[in-house]
Amino acid sequence: MKRVRIGGQAVMEGVMMKNGDRYAVAVRKPDKDIEVKVVDYVSMASRSVFFRVPIIRGVVNFVESLVIGVKTLTYSASFYDDEEPEKAEKEKKEKKKERTPEQQKRADDAAMIGTVLFSLVFAIALFMMLPAFIGELIDKVIDNRIIMSAIEGVIRLGIFLGYVALISLMKDIQRVFMYHGAEHKTINCFEAGVPLTPENVKKYSRYHKRCGTSFLFIVMIISIIVFMFISADTAWLRLVIRLLLVPVIAGISYEFIMFAGKSDSKLANALSVPGMWVQRLTTREPDLDMIAVAIKSVEAVIDWEAYQDAMHKGEIED
Repeated sequence: MKRVRIGGQAVMEGVMMKNGDRYAVAVRKPDKDIEVKVVDYVSMASRSVFFRVPIIRGVVNFVESLVIGVKTLTYSASFYDDEEPEKAEKEKKEKKKERTPEQQKRADDAAMIGTVLFSLVFAIALFMMLPAFIGELIDKVIDNRIIMSAIEGVIRLGIFLGYVALISLMKDIQRVFMYHGAEHKTINCFEAGVPLTPENVKKYSRYHKRCGTSFLFIVMIISIIVFMFISADTAWLRLVIRLLLVPVIAGISYEFIMFAGKSDSKLANALSVPGMWVQRLTTREPDLDMIAVAIKSVEAVIDWEAYQDAMHKGEIED
């Protein structure tokens, strides 16, 4: 049996877990029941060996994760989009009856694409254009491109950390961060070969080396290094070149995260420390009910008991 590396994401009152070409999202509904949705899909990596090439696979994985993330967040939010959930669900079903399945799919796809595009534009404006604008103002005082790139990178990192710290003050986001902690604890417990019960999972760390927060932080760090060597005559040309390099930086960052996640060497652990530190902002200690939701999500994508049994027998191959 091949080694499994489960990934996940916190959603509104729930957790999404992904294993290969299957993902599941478990949500604690307003009536306290847990709703689980399982989706099988064909990833780009499964379609062509080209999309499994190092660096390229990181870009593909980032895009797929973004799309799946938006879909699962939208799904989880649908249970809480009205003060009267039953009324909202009834109205939603009535609207769907007015559309054919094809029309509904097109509407859902259009909404998803719009959300993804908005998210990308927002991220580019906040984490690329704003630091570049501030950097141009400072550039009038400091006439050294390498130093300026470093300063701009630090500004970008500061905006990122400030943004995370600011949204963490919101009550709903605090609960999402608690589910984020539940996701990490459950994966850590699963990978340790310990039975998935809320009490067992509770004992594990809420931090994980393969976390998306660590990925974003590594993207920031690598971008500082890469952008130091980018030279252009105008600010706009420099910004365009940097935007074109973002996929490459994302690919490199993905390879780093995968290396850190697979290795338990002192080097890998040391390099993972900054990203793990940032997770102090994006995770909170979950309660047992939240952990139970995360366990349900794992159970939907893998028979963890059979897998752990194979682990203990030494039948897992890398």
